[in-house]
Amino acid sequence: MNAHTAAPGFALVGCPNSGKTALFNALTGSRQKVANYAGVTVERKEGRLSTPGGRRVRILDLPGTYSLRGHSPDEAVARDVMLGRRPGEALPDVLICVADATNLRLFLRLFLEIKQLNYPMILALNMADIAKRQGCEIDIARLSRELGVPVIPTVAVRRGGIDALLRAIDDDFPVLRHDASNWRPPSARDLRATHREADRILRCCSFRAGDQRLSARIDRVCLHPAWGLFILLALLFLIFQAVFAWAAPAMDGIGLLFDLLAGWVQQIVPPGLLRSFIADGLIAGVGSVIIFLPQILILFFFIILLEDSGYMARAAFLMDRLMGGAGLHGRAFLPLLSSFACAIPGIMATRVIENRRDRLATILVAPLMTCSARIPVYTLLVSAFIPDRSLAAGIGLQGLVMFGLYATGILSALSVAAFMKRIVWRQAAEPFLMELPGYKRPRLDNILLGLRLRATAFLRRAGTIILGLSILMWFACSFPQAPIGAGQPAINYSLAGIVGHALADIFAPIGFNWEIVVALIPGLAAREVAVGALATVYAVGAPDGGADTALQAILAGRWSLPTGLSLLAWYVFAPQCLSTLAVVKRETMNWFWPAVMFVYMMFLAYAAAYATFRISSLISS
Repeated sequence: MNAHTAAPGFALVGCPNSGKTALFNALTGSRQKVANYAGVTVERKEGRLSTPGGRRVRILDLPGTYSLRGHSPDEAVARDVMLGRRPGEALPDVLICVADATNLRLFLRLFLEIKQLNYPMILALNMADIAKRQGCEIDIARLSRELGVPVIPTVAVRRGGIDALLRAIDDDFPVLRHDASNWRPPSARDLRATHREADRILRCCSFRAGDQRLSARIDRVCLHPAWGLFILLALLFLIFQAVFAWAAPAMDGIGLLFDLLAGWVQQIVPPGLLRSFIADGLIAGVGSVIIFLPQILILFFFIILLEDSGYMARAAFLMDRLMGGAGLHGRAFLPLLSSFACAIPGIMATRVIENRRDRLATILVAPLMTCSARIPVYTLLVSAFIPDRSLAAGIGLQGLVMFGLYATGILSALSVAAFMKRIVWRQAAEPFLMELPGYKRPRLDNILLGLRLRATAFLRRAGTIILGLSILMWFACSFPQAPIGAGQPAINYSLAGIVGHALADIFAPIGFNWEIVVALIPGLAAREVAVGALATVYAVGAPDGGADTALQAILAGRWSLPTGLSLLAWYVFAPQCLSTLAVVKRETMNWFWPAVMFVYMMFLAYAAAYATFRISSLISS
């Protein structure tokens, strides 16, 4: 038992994407503590559990790692904890090694390295159900004899094998001496021996992957230099067409519900501040954002589908040549892909990149990827200024423009990365090695769970941040009230009107009016809040004290086409999210890089909006 604590310490260790965290959640449930390791930004997860035999143990979820060499910050933390080099971190008593049953070769290389540390170990053979469906046959008893540890097949996402694993944890383990003083990073010769031993174990344990032949046949097309890239672009194009076409009925239904709710409030609440607060502040502010929920869910439906099928790793492989041309490491693809959902997890995912300059370059360009918070803004402006016209069968102009906005974000990120890596740091890209998983049939329950979590997160955000800022925006648009007999609209006398008019001259060259300027301010907290802010500004400023017209129609009637296009260009680049800047500060451990990000993105946003406004004004004149 560890001298630092009364409860025995078990540490989960395994390769990334092996289901280790799912197993940790299945074992500990809600009994978890999440923090950072001292001095680094790597997340530390610890939980507790009670076994059927009444034994209370601690479970530490170590970061995923491919080896003990510790190239990335995550891998270095996992290695140092096992070697006893982390200050204030007790040595684990037992290691629970988590393996992906469909990719056992990759895990065995790591296991054979860890075995030299002389820890008592249990092997949790995770994703056993997927391996079986793929025709993989593993002799569990023979594998246990070869490795010298108990082997427990598990299905962490469905708690399969958890009872057997708990019984194994209940067993008494020998107290071994963890002597890391003689450990040294493996040489190239050591690695070749390790690889041969891993292959020998696979052969003698009768490991066979029947579906790998099918995966290889599919990959001959999907990974083809020409056809593979064409398929990837076609999939992305289909996704953005679906975001508009499939979501329209649901969005119309949500919009109708909020219109009926606003009408009902105007019927039962007498004119005055209370009616304006409910209809113009709460309903208009929050409703104008919630209406975009169907589009966000459709986008994530495709993302989850591609991840579960195994295609997302192929997309990373296809993009590696393009990423390398921009000077980015191939591993940067996954953080940048995560940034399509939100830049924050994308920036945190850069921890898998070993080289510090590669990691910094990826962090600085991640916010240029089109996150889900931009979808309400893009959809509002595209619906208002781009005709709903079909160019060909199944190809709409609005979906094409949306695809173009996403493509512009990607190309901008690659261009900025190329400038930093080729001009500023002058460093060549490192080669990208990855092992492709087999194709898997996506599980409907997993897709539905992912969509439910996304919907819950979006609605929780709408009910907290967006609601709170909508209320603040209503107060800013309503107070101070106009003096009696004022000759101007009442909103001009409000705090929002005063601030907007004061800053209007700065943004006039890019075509922004004072209402847009006001909406950009709360949009610093969250990009999509700008939609609710615009709805509140125009609702409060309406002559009847409430807006019954759709926001798209209001913008199309009051703004010029160059203004709408200029705001679209602004949102491709603008750093409209303070949370992202805070995470960059946490990941880089200083405020210099967040300041660099804010300045360069603000410069690009203003320059792009200026060019768009001027060129479109010339064309439309």
